[in-house]
Amino acid sequence: MRVKRLLLGDEALALGALHAGLSGVYAYPGTPSTEITEFIQGAPLARERGVRSRWCTNEKTAMEAALGMSYAGKRALVCMKHVGMNVCADAFVNAGITGVKGGLVVVAADDPSMHSSQNEQDSRFYGKFAMVPILEPSDQQECYDLMAEAFRLSEEVRLPVLVRMVTRLAHSRAAVQTGEPGPQNALDPDSERTRWVLLPGNARRQYAALVARQPELLRRSEESRYNSLVKGGPLGVIACGIASNYVCEAHPEGISLLKVSQYPLPESLVRDLAATSAEIVVVEDGQPFVEEQVKALLGAGYPVSGRLTGRLPRTGELNPDNVAAAFGLSNEDGHAPAHNLAARPPQLCQGCGHRDVYAALNQVIAEYPNARVFGDIGCYTLGALPPYRAIDSCVDMGASITMAKGAADAGVHPAVAVIGDSTFTHSGMTSLLDAVNDNAAITVILSDNLTTAMTGGQDSAGTHKFEAICLALGVEREHLHVVVPLPKNMEEITRIIREEMEYKGVSVIIPQRECMQTLARKNRQKKAAQ
Repeated sequence: MRVKRLLLGDEALALGALHAGLSGVYAYPGTPSTEITEFIQGAPLARERGVRSRWCTNEKTAMEAALGMSYAGKRALVCMKHVGMNVCADAFVNAGITGVKGGLVVVAADDPSMHSSQNEQDSRFYGKFAMVPILEPSDQQECYDLMAEAFRLSEEVRLPVLVRMVTRLAHSRAAVQTGEPGPQNALDPDSERTRWVLLPGNARRQYAALVARQPELLRRSEESRYNSLVKGGPLGVIACGIASNYVCEAHPEGISLLKVSQYPLPESLVRDLAATSAEIVVVEDGQPFVEEQVKALLGAGYPVSGRLTGRLPRTGELNPDNVAAAFGLSNEDGHAPAHNLAARPPQLCQGCGHRDVYAALNQVIAEYPNARVFGDIGCYTLGALPPYRAIDSCVDMGASITMAKGAADAGVHPAVAVIGDSTFTHSGMTSLLDAVNDNAAITVILSDNLTTAMTGGQDSAGTHKFEAICLALGVEREHLHVVVPLPKNMEEITRIIREEMEYKGVSVIIPQRECMQTLARKNRQKKAAQ
């Protein structure tokens, strides 16, 4: 029986995975992918079936654990934002060479326009690089429907399948027709050992088999019901994923439309479109992934336009306005943001422990004209903004410690790293080990608010373990401090920071106080339960 539900794209995808017989979801929180795992965590069906759904330490561990579940014959889902693909790339690419047994679907939620990200990255390149199938839903209904297709395809071709989302689709709602849940796979570990042991001799055979499988993947894409060509005029348009909605909304006259939601790029459909079109416009959210391939496929003499040529904006996400403009039309409704509103930059919450950390740090740093503070990814990155302006860099997850180490190696003093609790376990521990092994003269401030606050308060992998972790990595006991970031403790905190900045080795200061948001949520839940 089909039931209509109002769902976010993320939620539709999550429900589709559950109904496809999911046994485990593995993820690290990151906007715009977080709601996928949260939906599964709260779903009654997931609890009834014992679907594994706790957060992972980072995207690499998530990918590897999912691959292990696939090895055991069950269906697994991996979820992350686009930059998480950089973290799991080793396991992801090699999973294309080992192949899979149970269906393995990797969801990468891209963030065009960088609404909450440090770069604008198109995950479709990773799928092409790994030579695995890619699915790109165009609306919430396809988010649901494509999951069953993704798991089926994964098991049939014995490869991981990459599903690419974008922010607008992940975080917008629509009515979705849902069906009945299918059964989970039985436990059936793979006995084909050589396929999974990537010694060079085995890996060469597996890689040759992956290359040999590419014509089959292309055939499946060309025959997919999610790739469709409708002829209607001399202007050819290729619209990928969510961009097909923008083209339909603009409603340009005299076009032939090729909608693409499954890759490899369906070459025969592209050639068919080109044969009856005077030119082709490629409309895709993200980078010119398809546009470059179409230019190569049709040759330099065939006119192809899109992001590369400036017909569409080269950066940022697409919307109905800039797509309409690409066809010389104007969108009567208009989607441009209002220009008469005062800017409201984000800021740390009132009462946040990070505020006290930065107040103390700034007080001491003022005594050192040449000091540099290296920041990291988290809500504490807002310390770069007024009124604190406390950090000098923020590059990627875990970079604060190793950048501070490199600066100290070059002679910067004092070199300070500020890193959050979840980011530290995600990718800061190895950085700290490097610093300890080199006895780098750095001061690490591991700001622990007992949660992954930036993405909504998910569990942090190292909560209540940070002292033990730092000691195990080699930090000396006398240079490891836990403090409570409150105004009344300011004298103690500034004294410790000042003393440790003068130490010619690795010191770690752990300001520890619960996030105000998660604390308030717990108090509300406690009050409601009374």
